[in-house]
Amino acid sequence: MPVIAVLALDGLPGHHLTTPGLVFGTAAREHPGIAYDVRLCAAGAPGTVRLGAPAPVDAELPYGLDAAAGADVLLLPAHGDGGDDPAPELLDALRAAAARGARIGAYGSGVLVLAASGLLDGRRATTAWRHIGELARRHPRIEVDPGGTLIVDGPFRTSGGVFGGLDVCLRLLAEDHGERAADRTRRELLSPLLAHAERVAESIDRTLAERGGLDATLEWLERNLHLPLTPADIAAHAGVSISSLNRHFLARTGLSAPRHLLRLRVQRARDLLERTDEPVEAIAALVGFASPATLRPHFARLTGTTPRAYRARHRRR
Repeated sequence: MPVIAVLALDGLPGHHLTTPGLVFGTAAREHPGIAYDVRLCAAGAPGTVRLGAPAPVDAELPYGLDAAAGADVLLLPAHGDGGDDPAPELLDALRAAAARGARIGAYGSGVLVLAASGLLDGRRATTAWRHIGELARRHPRIEVDPGGTLIVDGPFRTSGGVFGGLDVCLRLLAEDHGERAADRTRRELLSPLLAHAERVAESIDRTLAERGGLDATLEWLERNLHLPLTPADIAAHAGVSISSLNRHFLARTGLSAPRHLLRLRVQRARDLLERTDEPVEAIAALVGFASPATLRPHFARLTGTTPRAYRARHRRR
C-alpha cells in the first residue's frame, strides 16, 4: 500500500489538510483494489498543527515528520502566507525523499517550501497567483509558470489555487491507476458543484454578452499593465467570476487571463526595449513586474533571450 505523507505546517487551511484523504478515500470506495495509507504529519511542532481558515484551531495529528521517512509520496499543502523560512529538518526530509525517488507534490504557498529546498532549481513550477512574484523573486533559477494550473516536472507536481491540492492528488491517482479511475473519482467529488457551475456560467454568458463581451476589459488591460493586477481585479472589471473569466479569455485569446496579461506585459517590455533607453529596472516596473528578477524568466521563456540581450540585438539591427 503506497504511503502518502501530508506535511502540515502552521496556518494551513483545514480543507488543504483533508483533501488528500478525501480524494484517495473516495478512489478506494469507487474502485476495489485501490488503497493508500494517507498519513497526516505535523511538520513543525511534533503532533500539533495550528489550522488557519476558516477559524484558527489547534489540531492533534497522528504523525510527526519522522513518519515521512519512508513515504512514497510527500505532499506540501498551502500554509499561512508562505513567508517564513522552512525548518532545516523539513528541507532535509524533502531532499531525502527526492533522493530515494519519492514523488513530491506542493500547492499554494507549499511550493515556496519546496523551492527553498533547492529541488525545483532548473525546473518548471507554479503556485497560487498571489505567490507567483515571490516565488520568482526568491528563486530565480526556477522557471515560474504564472498560470497556477498543475505543472509536472520530473518527480515534482506543483499547483495553485483553491483546488490545487485536488489537482495534485488526482494527478497522482491517474499516474498510479489510470485516467479512468481519476476521472471517476473527480466526478464523484465534483458532479454537484459542476452542475451548479454550468447553470451559473449560462447566466454569466448572457450578462457578459449584454455588456459587449471582453473588448472593454482587453482595452483596460492594455492601459493598466503597470498596475499589480490580479485575476480578481480583471474578473471584477469584466463583471464575471474568475473561472468564467478564464473560460472567455481562452475562447477569445487562446490563453487564460493571467497568461494573456503576462504576454501583454512581455510584449510591452519588448516595445520599450526597442524604442527607449529606459533601464531594464524601470521597464520592469512600467509593465507591472515587481523587479527585473521577476521579468527575466518570463521574458526568456517567451522570447528565448534576456531583456538586455534583446535590446543589444535590436540596436545592432
